[in-house]
Amino acid sequence: MILTTTPSVEGRTIAEYKGVVFGEVISGVNFLRDFAASIRNIVGGRSGSYEEELIKARNQAMEEMSSRARSLGADAVVGIDIDYEVLGEGGGMLMVTASGTAVKLA
Repeated sequence: MILTTTPSVEGRTIAEYKGVVFGEVISGVNFLRDFAASIRNIVGGRSGSYEEELIKARNQAMEEMSSRARSLGADAVVGIDIDYEVLGEGGGMLMVTASGTAVKLA
């Protein structure tokens, strides 16, 4: 499965548009990560635990989107966009959405 943010795949022709596909992940962030991140916020530096959670959620959203494209008979997803949102009371949930157009290449 070819995944790209561009509207086409260089050197390939889009033979058929299969439709828009999405992958969504909502992930809870636990108390210990919040606590560690708040300390980092005070003393400076990067929050490795939040970064790991973000990477994991993004990868899962991309995998879900790819799986949905594959089920439509696509062999690529073009025009991919990834969005991030913080949800829930106190911002305790992270939502990652990946979307793009599933296509069949010639």
